[in-house]
Amino acid sequence: MYRWYGLDDVPADWGGSVATIGVFDGVHRGHQRIVERAAEIARSRNLPLVVLTFDPHPDEVIRPGSHPAVLASAHRQAELLAALGADAICTLPFSLEFSRLSPDEFVRVVLSERLHATAVVVGENFSFGYRAAGDVPLLAQLGEKYDFTAEGVPLLVVDGVTISSTYIRERLAAGDVEGAAAALGRPHRVEGVVVRGHLRGRALGFPTANLETPPHTATPADGVYAGWLASLDLDGSETGRWPAAISVGTNPTFGEGERTVEAYALDRDDLDLYGTHAAIDFAARLRGNERFGTVDALVAQMRVDVDRARFMLA
Repeated sequence: MYRWYGLDDVPADWGGSVATIGVFDGVHRGHQRIVERAAEIARSRNLPLVVLTFDPHPDEVIRPGSHPAVLASAHRQAELLAALGADAICTLPFSLEFSRLSPDEFVRVVLSERLHATAVVVGENFSFGYRAAGDVPLLAQLGEKYDFTAEGVPLLVVDGVTISSTYIRERLAAGDVEGAAAALGRPHRVEGVVVRGHLRGRALGFPTANLETPPHTATPADGVYAGWLASLDLDGSETGRWPAAISVGTNPTFGEGERTVEAYALDRDDLDLYGTHAAIDFAARLRGNERFGTVDALVAQMRVDVDRARFMLA
């Protein structure tokens, strides 16, 4: 799959294509429906599918300080989009200057002149151009001018809930990782580099991989979870995977204030993952964070947590 950063990376001899546009944070089930529809059209026309996305998140540029929590890393997003049929991902650097393009300028410069789009597929609530003046009907009108078809895919509604990145962030903030997984179509993943913590877990008999996560990472609410720990190579592919008990929070028993995300690979005390890029997938919440009166009481509860995680992941 091709990965381009900016329009200048698009090959000069790039031919016709089908395009879909969005932030696609998390590549959730609603996004999947849009990309799958675009891939269907691309196959029918024997053309490549190009996914257009943005960096940084448009909200951060238009309203500095409002960057939403990120549901998937860039390479994870690319992996998920490729699995849905994307042949290329073009990440457009989003700036104030770019945000001021009129809808017509956006379509002409991006879709027509660079990607030679013959079809464009977006969500039905898609907006584009200066002050979000463009919508799907306008995109269709501009398609007649620039010789492409435009289609807005209805939002996915499940049990009365519209599946969106915002909804998933809300579920994670509430600790409802199962609800988030249902909307994502897979467990929510947090990635980072394994760093040295206080090493208390090893001393207590539960050595953990402590993840240093990138800024704006969407982490679930403080608590203890069951899930999986995976080691990743430089391309983001898994090199190892283990069922795990996961802790998110500030370790209140020890009076610490720093929030951490760490995972204990069940029944493994031989893993040396320091410096490794790793991922934690959240399957279910076991309990909230508690402050225990003694270390012995904490260890007893940790044994219960591990047994519950083992049972749930079996």
